[in-house]
Amino acid sequence: MDVGQAIYVLSRLGLGALASFFAIMLWARTRDIAWMLMVIGIIAAYVGTIHAILGIFGIGGETILAIGSMPLVSIILPNVPMLFFIAAFAVMVFRKYRTGI
Repeated sequence: MDVGQAIYVLSRLGLGALASFFAIMLWARTRDIAWMLMVIGIIAAYVGTIHAILGIFGIGGETILAIGSMPLVSIILPNVPMLFFIAAFAVMVFRKYRTGI
């Protein structure tokens, strides 16, 4: 691993851990469904980061389920956070339109 990869790995792990920490702290304080979906999206993004970093180190058996040459886990994990963010924003938008902006 060269210096660039080390900086990439450390920055992704550090910033992701910090974002996940604050997200979990927010989760303990709120019961709002939109914010809870945002928190789950942040945690899912961190799981995707951990998976990508394990792939850099060559750890992980992803060859069990694949679509063509692409492992299924590598397709799903990057998209899961976006699904939670979409759901959170949709809840916020529907809430605004229901109350009459």
